[in-house]
Amino acid sequence: MTKIIEGVSSYQELYEKDFKSLKIGFVPTMGALHDGHLSLLKQAQKENDISICSIFVNPTQFNNQDDLAKYPKTFRDDLKKLESVHTDFLFYPNYKEVYPDSYRYRIQETEFSKSLCGQYRQGHFDGVLTVVIKLFNIIRPTKAYFGEKDYQQLKLIQDMVKAFFVNVDVVAVPTVRDRTGLALSSRNARLSPEGLKKAALFAKLLQQQKP
Repeated sequence: MTKIIEGVSSYQELYEKDFKSLKIGFVPTMGALHDGHLSLLKQAQKENDISICSIFVNPTQFNNQDDLAKYPKTFRDDLKKLESVHTDFLFYPNYKEVYPDSYRYRIQETEFSKSLCGQYRQGHFDGVLTVVIKLFNIIRPTKAYFGEKDYQQLKLIQDMVKAFFVNVDVVAVPTVRDRTGLALSSRNARLSPEGLKKAALFAKLLQQQKP
């Protein structure tokens, strides 16, 4: 059964008592879990002594508050999925614990984060990088697992770890797709049937080789 750890201090006590000498595999998420997340957790379980998933819908990476409000929240289903792949622990903090400074302090990357999708999502990667380094400092994982689907995010996190000498191995895991070729994403749950068809068409076109 997956054990839930709700507070930062509770986790820190467990770490000092039981986890300090173990290899920890960590998968940070915002919940609404799907098979892509589960592939990360399976690899974490396989390569470490214990596996830890976090669920925290991070408000600082949303530049649209309506988008934040509509982000799918499926905690009970998420917990069942975590247990189905034998995840050892779920870290489930609240905003005040993750941001005791109310986001006064943040991580900013000034080049790559301003290109690709980052140029259309002002402040998004500031929030992503800030919450990830906070979670790394809390969990202190040996390895952390991220999907290749979010390529820009993956590269920024890998570079941040190097820049700040964070002692964690950031592991890239191949993208998981549905039968249509569409990459699995928590946000797919918000698409209409027609929207899913269009998204699958884009995925097919992008995977076609150029002449």
